[in-house]
Amino acid sequence: METYGKILIIAMPLFLLLVIFEKWYGWRKGFDTVRTLDMVSSLSSGVTNSTKDVLGLSIAIISYGWLVNHLAIMHIQATWLVYVIAFLALDFSGYWTHRLAHEINFFWNNHIVHHSSEEFNLACALRQSISVFVRIYAVLLIPAAILGVPEKVIAVVAPLHLFAQFWYHTRHINRMGWLEYIIVTPSHHRVHHAINPEYLDKNYGQIFIFWDRLFGTYQEELPNVPAVYGVTRPVRTWNPIKINFMHMWLLIKDAWHTKSWKDKFRIWLMPLGWRPADVIEKYPVEKIQDVYHFEKYDTPASKTMQVYLWAQLICMLLLVSYLFANVAMIKQLGIANLFIYGGFIFLQVYALTEFMDRGKYAWLLEAIKNVACIAMIVQNGAWFGSNTISPAIAPILIGYFAMSSIAVYYFSNTPADPSAKLYIVK
Repeated sequence: METYGKILIIAMPLFLLLVIFEKWYGWRKGFDTVRTLDMVSSLSSGVTNSTKDVLGLSIAIISYGWLVNHLAIMHIQATWLVYVIAFLALDFSGYWTHRLAHEINFFWNNHIVHHSSEEFNLACALRQSISVFVRIYAVLLIPAAILGVPEKVIAVVAPLHLFAQFWYHTRHINRMGWLEYIIVTPSHHRVHHAINPEYLDKNYGQIFIFWDRLFGTYQEELPNVPAVYGVTRPVRTWNPIKINFMHMWLLIKDAWHTKSWKDKFRIWLMPLGWRPADVIEKYPVEKIQDVYHFEKYDTPASKTMQVYLWAQLICMLLLVSYLFANVAMIKQLGIANLFIYGGFIFLQVYALTEFMDRGKYAWLLEAIKNVACIAMIVQNGAWFGSNTISPAIAPILIGYFAMSSIAVYYFSNTPADPSAKLYIVK
């Protein structure tokens, strides 16, 4: 937990710089693929996911270590070849985990947030799930366990495998020649994120594309079929916490509403998008019929408000970095403090993105959150032990929370710009 937090301290600024570089590059080339509100939503999703992981809010039904201890027919040393084998095994597992998420209703809830952006850029790579509390992926690593690949090798390879999936979420890199036959490229992944009928449920590979070629799920990017991004049942919100659970909520409602007992049980394991016939008729949901003509989700935001959102994003990343860098110290103050801080991060994300959605009471939620934080600082004399680092941190944060409340109230009560641009796919 603490080690992963320290890795994220290095990774987060790097990811942010690359996202900013992509926006600058797109602006310079006249092809900006990064909308500010969409980007903030994506990075906020990354914050919630990484916070959840650092807090350890998930369990594995079967650990990889248990599989090695019970299934290994041999035990091998951690040589470079073993790391290669482990990487291949992890990618094979990732292919099938990814494919299951796209093909079975229940598992889609764990993955919808990653596809929820109607743009395709580096920021959307950070849209990762917080709804996975029970992990089953270790079962798919049985081949590696049988070969006796050490547990410590998987522990090293896993974050590398995850971070290596970041770079190909871009529209600024075209086809890459012979590499298209080996690794997943931006062209392959644009197909995967597209909702065009020709592209749906293709290219599940995470690092290597040959799994898709082997198992019949490969589709190349067609020059006459421009990719359109998002999900066919659009989420219509910037709030990643809402997005993480909306598909599950739909399944629960459908299971409740259907009169067929058979459908109440089978809906969970049916193909993605399946709904009972009686529910479809009585409780229709919005679905994009023509992927080439629909209005992308957008909310009004003046230039000043966008500057404020950038500032809030940076402050949020600093606050979450403090958590990741000081997990041990915060635990010493009491384990409850660790989860209180995690709860604050989730509330910070929820309040910010609810404000971006122009929620009617977003300003009130922001005010309640900030008053509670200021009260806690006043009562404890510091922000989760920050006085051991610098006594200046507490008064700075009090000022920050106060100014945030004022700013959100101001923007919430300022009339929207009537000339705000609408995003329509044509």
